[in-house]
Amino acid sequence: MPQKLRFAMVCASNQNRSMEAHRVLKEHDFNVSSYGVGGHVKLPGPSAKQPNVYDFGTRYDAIHDDLAARDEALYVRNGLLAMLRRNAAVKAAPEKWQLNRDVFDAVVCFEEKVMQQVVDDLTSRPQSLMKPVLVVNIDVKDNHEEAAKVAPQTLQLCRMLEAAESWEGAIDDVLTAFEREHARRATYTICYY
Repeated sequence: MPQKLRFAMVCASNQNRSMEAHRVLKEHDFNVSSYGVGGHVKLPGPSAKQPNVYDFGTRYDAIHDDLAARDEALYVRNGLLAMLRRNAAVKAAPEKWQLNRDVFDAVVCFEEKVMQQVVDDLTSRPQSLMKPVLVVNIDVKDNHEEAAKVAPQTLQLCRMLEAAESWEGAIDDVLTAFEREHARRATYTICYY
């Protein structure tokens, strides 16, 4: 019987890439959480120099209502309001990776600098459990279309990891098969709790 692993999906702000993957994995009954690593939650604003900035923990529905009050037409057009409704259906609010103390079997990141922050955080923690955690990165452009493409691919990756007798022994073969099928490069490292 396949093992049931605990997964974390991580991007910069816990809004787009990590949340779409979280939604898809949750729909398929995976044990999954999601996080962001940034200092704040940043969403596009009226211009590149005017992002909308929120604290982690600000509820998705509150962010939705705030943006709708600021410029509903803009945020409908760029897809932010629909994204925030999707997010609110998955969980209440964006969470910061560095504040969580849950123990995962695998962490999937969607940007190299995000992976580096996750690894830096994990290696700065005491490794008292000596439990390995797989940290994988799949570089994904931060837009709605790419997030929608990578989420089912991430589901397949997680299925492959769960189907393996031991992810530690199968990771190279799993990632080779993943890369061959999806033409996406995936990198990994192993950290410890």
